[in-house]
Amino acid sequence: MNFIEGEVLYFNKPLTWTSFNLVAKVKYPLLRKLRIKKLKVGHAGTLDPLATGVMIICTGKATKRIEEFQYQTKEYIASIKLGATTPSFDLEGTVDATFPTAHITHELVEEVLNKFVGSIEQILPAFSACKVDGERAYELARAGREVELKPKTLVIDEIELLECNLPDIKIRVVCSKGTYIRALARDIGEALNSGAHLTGLIRTRVGDITLDRCMEIEDFVEWLDKQDMKIINV
Repeated sequence: MNFIEGEVLYFNKPLTWTSFNLVAKVKYPLLRKLRIKKLKVGHAGTLDPLATGVMIICTGKATKRIEEFQYQTKEYIASIKLGATTPSFDLEGTVDATFPTAHITHELVEEVLNKFVGSIEQILPAFSACKVDGERAYELARAGREVELKPKTLVIDEIELLECNLPDIKIRVVCSKGTYIRALARDIGEALNSGAHLTGLIRTRVGDITLDRCMEIEDFVEWLDKQDMKIINV
């Protein structure tokens, strides 16, 4: 393998890790193994700390392919709790409001989910990595500053209701680049005349890269030691 010319690696991002954490855990063993001081390493598509699943990491000249991977269709399995909201739309924040759920039925959930299939307008979460006047939205939000984000047009190819144990539901979502599943959970809650937040998220596919093809980061160093690769002496 030639990590300088460029390799594409697939990992299952661990829970609570940032995408940057995973990149660092890949980059530094590579630097040691290759005996070099610099190497481009980047990821193709951010995952929130409380999400797990497919993370594509590119090295060397393969980092030029990052945009190509970012534009590929993504698939997620999302666990959502109805009847309560948090500021971040997931478990990073504490519940800030509760709503009735007695009127919600399995049939109503199915009906509402179908309305999100196709081209939709989505307002991204204030606690997100998108930039507002050059600053990350989540940095402004955590500093207590008001964040105003404009709606983005996205495409939801499929939504499937996997489990319905009200007030908890689990859905499978196939969607375009830039879709925030946390924001989708919020919008589903509002469409049900209630509230909602994400309680779990797994990215199961990016393009044709599925979770079963991904490496666990704790296996990376051992895997790396077994690879036939060019060592550069400095």
